[in-house]
Amino acid sequence: MNQQEIINTIALTRIGYFGMAGLVELYQRVGSATEIVANRQDIRAIVPDASDRLVSAFAEMDDALRAAETEFAQDLEMGITPLPMADERYPQRLRECADAPILLYYKGEADLNQLRIVSIVGTRHATAYGQDLVRKFITELRQLCPQVLIVSGLAYGIDICAHRHALQNGFETVGVLAHGLDELYPTAHRKTAEEMLAQGGLLTEYMFQTRVDKSNFVRRNRIVAGMADAVVLVESADKGGGLITARIGRDYNREVFAFPGAVGAKFSEGCNLLIRDHEAGLIRHAADFVEAMGWPTEKALSKAHEKGLERQLFPDLTDEERRVAETLQRQNDQQVNTLSVQADIPVGRLSAILFSLEMKGVVRAMAGGTVHLMK
Repeated sequence: MNQQEIINTIALTRIGYFGMAGLVELYQRVGSATEIVANRQDIRAIVPDASDRLVSAFAEMDDALRAAETEFAQDLEMGITPLPMADERYPQRLRECADAPILLYYKGEADLNQLRIVSIVGTRHATAYGQDLVRKFITELRQLCPQVLIVSGLAYGIDICAHRHALQNGFETVGVLAHGLDELYPTAHRKTAEEMLAQGGLLTEYMFQTRVDKSNFVRRNRIVAGMADAVVLVESADKGGGLITARIGRDYNREVFAFPGAVGAKFSEGCNLLIRDHEAGLIRHAADFVEAMGWPTEKALSKAHEKGLERQLFPDLTDEERRVAETLQRQNDQQVNTLSVQADIPVGRLSAILFSLEMKGVVRAMAGGTVHLMK
């Protein structure tokens, strides 16, 4: 993406006038941060209904632009990739959310638009029961669906347990931070974070020198929820960040699941309440989760591939399935977000189509979020 567009997008995030939804609305309405900045002295030329306060905010954004140039230079120096919402590498699922950040900072190797993404969250005070649930869930999920991106918040408790077991089982895993990428909190998780850079990544909406603040942790939860297909709550008291993330996921129309716990157990109370109020599906293990999601298992895929289909004619395919297959026939091994553009099918819809094609033995999800047309 054009460097000036990135700098201008960073500058937009520094204007204190906006709430998240308002900034996203303006950005999507105009379609370019560069166009907004180019007209900052006469913002009504592109936003005729701009308020006097908005006009004033843009007329005085030179300091924000200078700070954005500094931020961008530091990003380049530290190997950080700023991802404006218009960048194809930006999480497509998150882009659907009204209050999504218009820019993210990313460091890592994982594709943020993989075919299957699950967020695993919970209390910072994980019990032995919760830790064991995470270990078993991720180990079993690896056997059933080996190509899944695991997302969490790198916090104490369930979060770090999810990241570590993802790494141990060969999953890529991304941590969403509540501060800039120039530091790491908590520092006790630095070794795990370093491993994640080679087998996943670190993601944040916050620029350098953003202090660790309680409100930032609440805001980052919407990214954890919004970039995934599903949110799994492992343990939670009747209040807490994991419970907030699960409820945000529900508001975003994501699938939400919770592990039940003993009645009266402090850190199962939130999970039990969600299940009682039909705000989360009850799961006991990974098989429950995979079945509820409708994800094809490795065993089912192997059967489909053994059975084999005549690829040349693509029999028994819907029009959309055929369009995807023909797109891959022209150029195989495409990333999901690229395939979405080439086949002209939204990512959300494309995921369901690819699941169906996997079950029919036509395509296979490969490492790094690549889709392969079977020969």
